[in-house]
Amino acid sequence: MTSAKIVIAGGFGVGKTTLVGSVSEITPLTTEAIMTSAGVGVDDTRQVPGKTTTTVAMDFGRISIDRDLILYLFGTPGQTRFWFMWDELVRGAIGAVVLVDTRRLADCFAAIDFFEHRRLPYLVAINCFDGMQYHDPQDVRDALAISRDVPVVPCDARNRESTKHVLISLVEYVLTMRRSRAVAPA
Repeated sequence: MTSAKIVIAGGFGVGKTTLVGSVSEITPLTTEAIMTSAGVGVDDTRQVPGKTTTTVAMDFGRISIDRDLILYLFGTPGQTRFWFMWDELVRGAIGAVVLVDTRRLADCFAAIDFFEHRRLPYLVAINCFDGMQYHDPQDVRDALAISRDVPVVPCDARNRESTKHVLISLVEYVLTMRRSRAVAPA
């Protein structure tokens, strides 16, 4: 049995807690707190007007991909004031999912920069809110100016099969990268 740590990151209110909860085979651990007046002027809630809670430390879930692979999922807080948690959350991770909302694409740039700077493999998962994919993955790749080898996949963070596909795609990408590094000339 092998286990691996995956980090789920992205902007505020993009669906990270929902993604972890939709796919976890255990009741996910969440650190959701009610948003208070302390966040007024700090947290931009205009694009997520119904949001009343926020992740203040992390989300945690687990999924068995098959009988030989268990993934431990760690969702990051999305607000900049909690980003100090990210360094600890990525320690030991094999890769990351950057969940994006194409209505607020700029919110994911910090996560992409974070993982690129640390050379942690990641993929971009486009959260299809309302079940609609508004943009082609190639258009999202171009807008984010990311490498052509970084997978960009659509998903519905509420749907277990969809999020499972995202996680499998990430594991396959990480394995491909590791194999190519192992055979690359020194």
